[in-house]
Amino acid sequence: MQNPKMELDHRSPWELLVATILSAQCTDQRVNQVTPSLFQRYRQPAELAAANLPELEQLIRSTGFFKNKAKHLVACSKIVTERYNKQVPHTMDELITLPGVGRKTANVILGTAFAQPSIVVDTHVKRVAKRLGLTSSDNPDLVELDLQQLVSKSQWTAFSQRLLLHGRYVCLARKPLCRTCPVYRHCSWKEKGPQ
Repeated sequence: MQNPKMELDHRSPWELLVATILSAQCTDQRVNQVTPSLFQRYRQPAELAAANLPELEQLIRSTGFFKNKAKHLVACSKIVTERYNKQVPHTMDELITLPGVGRKTANVILGTAFAQPSIVVDTHVKRVAKRLGLTSSDNPDLVELDLQQLVSKSQWTAFSQRLLLHGRYVCLARKPLCRTCPVYRHCSWKEKGPQ
């Protein structure tokens, strides 16, 4: 897997930011079902900044936690519109000031939208990194630091995306597919199944 693909559909940094905020505690597949109608209704940050909250909540309801996500999207859109001239900021320090954006979301934006080396640590990356013995931490910030030490900076984005996809499709939380795992021999997890 040379260039692992981001599974959130988007056409711009703005759409990726919105989709990533929606993806919290939700599958990318579900987000991809919601975003076409969302982006048809709200084409620009300024439009989403002025959204009717109940209408927005209905559009994103199926992504879960829709009330908080709607508030974050409106507040984030206002800041992007007013402070950043409708452009998604492209530094970690700026991104994490946006409502609904933490390091994970910021790293998604930096790595995918702006091609800046970044390590995204979500639940899948954390699980796979621990099982492979790449980290001993449960803290996403420390996992990110551990992984940064293991691969060259130019590979951070692709490496973390590979770990994410491996965790999503092979190294599952409850029933990992050890029999088909391509990195089985490198896995130090004591509970791994037979190959």
